[in-house]
Amino acid sequence: MFIEKVVFLLSVFFTLTKFVFMKKTLLPLTLGGLGIGITEFVMMGLLPDIAKDLQITIPQAGHLISAYALGVVIGAPLLVAIAGKYPPKNILIALMLMFTVFNVFSAFAPDYTVLFISRLLSGLPHGAFFGVGSVVASRIADEGKSAQAVSMMFAGLTIANIVGVPLGTFIGHHYSWRFSFAIVGAVGLLTVWSLKAWLPALEAAKNRDLKQELSFFGKAEAWLIVLMISIGTGGLFCWYSYIAPLMTSVGGFSEDSVTYVLVLAGTGMLAGNFVGGRLADRFSPGKASMYLLVAMTITLIIVHYVSHLQVPALIMTFVTGAVAFALAAPIQMLMINTAKGSEMLAAAASQASFNIGNALGAFLGGLPLVYGYGYTAPATVGAAMALTGAVFAFVLLRTVRKSNKQKAADKRSGVLEDACVPA
Repeated sequence: MFIEKVVFLLSVFFTLTKFVFMKKTLLPLTLGGLGIGITEFVMMGLLPDIAKDLQITIPQAGHLISAYALGVVIGAPLLVAIAGKYPPKNILIALMLMFTVFNVFSAFAPDYTVLFISRLLSGLPHGAFFGVGSVVASRIADEGKSAQAVSMMFAGLTIANIVGVPLGTFIGHHYSWRFSFAIVGAVGLLTVWSLKAWLPALEAAKNRDLKQELSFFGKAEAWLIVLMISIGTGGLFCWYSYIAPLMTSVGGFSEDSVTYVLVLAGTGMLAGNFVGGRLADRFSPGKASMYLLVAMTITLIIVHYVSHLQVPALIMTFVTGAVAFALAAPIQMLMINTAKGSEMLAAAASQASFNIGNALGAFLGGLPLVYGYGYTAPATVGAAMALTGAVFAFVLLRTVRKSNKQKAADKRSGVLEDACVPA
């Protein structure tokens, strides 16, 4: 237990250091990511408590996770499409108020049905907040550091896994799961205040044409990115959804150590998130995404073979978390850069795709377990999904390169035609 506590303290120190040196204008976006991260991931640890309190089965309680993911998929493009004509700051405040209200409803839900509806509704602002927030972060970033600014927003998700989720799970186990959602509501209110106080007021999009924005999804590039995210990032959730039984049944760790293992994974996610932002700024978001998906494939294969050895298993927990979340900023910037004129809508769609990956990864990763294979099998499925995502990224890069060459050729042809026309 001593090693686990040292890991936990180092993780908290690393997290607080990032907060201290964070750019003030980006802090509201990070706080929003923190609240969203807690409410999304804490449910996994609270299922037994909710099931017991509401007198339902654990599989029924598991539907509450699906309800939230469904809310994200529905709300991400829908809310951005509706609210896109307003100033980004106003949109973010409205989304976070909605998020806060529905999480407070969850805390007071009297039965399963009300809680299911509350979870569905609390998921609606998730993707839209990250979609609009990504565009805002890229606009207020220092020159040449757009992806790093976006990574600061996604840092909230990783901080949630280090501090918020373990704390919420502890409170849910020892007091009441309702207090955990009340804490999310408090973080939401703090985020609303910080958005009003610190986020710069940017102008709303002028002459917005929703039909033209939606036309982005008529391009092959848009669907290649959606497939890359939905399938490629599903590799993360093949592994992460079953990390607890993997570490206890295969790695030989005690159940009490699982919380510290999750903190270690969260620390890796936080570190990888910042590295991913730098990679996307230094190279192109497309290349960074492809290379990181290949790296995820390799790490998940290694996880399959070393999970029975405790020290290598812990090392790979950190590394896999880092590689997986290093994808967050490059993927978001890839969607923004590809969707000129439709940035907010496209960025929100990427969040919906990420949650599709969440559902796909948990489902496909669980299939080998149904057929009697061991707990290392989901990592193998995850490696296949990550590799498939890398293939889509490769095809995307080829498609964009070919399109750029064609545009350059058309431009040269136009210049030559103009030169041949008599004055």
